[in-house]
Amino acid sequence: MEKPNGEGFTHLLNAARCSIQGIVYAFRHESAFRQELLMGCVLFPAAFWLADNGLELAVLLGSLLLVLAMECINSAVEAAIDRISTERHPLSKQAKDLGSAAVFFTMMIVVVSWVAIGLDKLN
Repeated sequence: MEKPNGEGFTHLLNAARCSIQGIVYAFRHESAFRQELLMGCVLFPAAFWLADNGLELAVLLGSLLLVLAMECINSAVEAAIDRISTERHPLSKQAKDLGSAAVFFTMMIVVVSWVAIGLDKLN
């Protein structure tokens, strides 16, 4: 039985298309994603200046990408909750708050990574 998104290379192409559509949607409709993307655009080139080696560069850039990924997951959770019902419910609030907390923790990963590597460069 064939899978809905195909198999092999067809699946890879379809998955890439879906990913691009998700990124475009997030950019057009999610202000937090645009703000975090702007932060990433500013910090991305700074990472090449700040990093002394490939591992540091991977940590700095990876932390920025992690924030964008988590923001997409948070937006997906919010969309799913709103699809079920826009009525106020404690479990809906809990799910949305937990998604927001996940974004917050990834932002803290950015801060910790950038400060730790930055302080190391000062010494």
